[in-house]
Amino acid sequence: MSLLKSLQPKDGSTHYRKRVGRGIGSGLGGTSGKGHKGQLARTGGKVRRGFEGGQTPLSRRLPKFGFTNAAFAANYEVINLSTLNKFKGDVDAAVLYKAKLLKKNSKFKVLAKGELKSVINLKVNYISKNAQAAIEKLGGKVEVIK
Repeated sequence: MSLLKSLQPKDGSTHYRKRVGRGIGSGLGGTSGKGHKGQLARTGGKVRRGFEGGQTPLSRRLPKFGFTNAAFAANYEVINLSTLNKFKGDVDAAVLYKAKLLKKNSKFKVLAKGELKSVINLKVNYISKNAQAAIEKLGGKVEVIK
């Protein structure tokens, strides 16, 4: 007996195809499991998401009001002084992006959390007064680029 002849799928991995409309004894005869009449019983009777049968959908019935500033909000990524200890010399957005601390083309703000131990020259979008004082106290420079 050859091996190819004896190959078969694992038990439970295959299922019989549902044979609809093959008589009353099959359990799926007559209406083929689609119930009686209505849009879903028809050929091509699909209903799109949110469709309520012609009734005004919920999304249109509810009132719209207010204003959201989300599209215009200035989102800054936060970098702490303790994170900047990894760097020496000139530090800007490109350096932080290479170190995977920033997303590309994002603005960032430096906050005074933690303690800075290395001297750095920082080009930053925003910086807190305490963070700026800590950098300048060590002999570093801060250049704010808006």
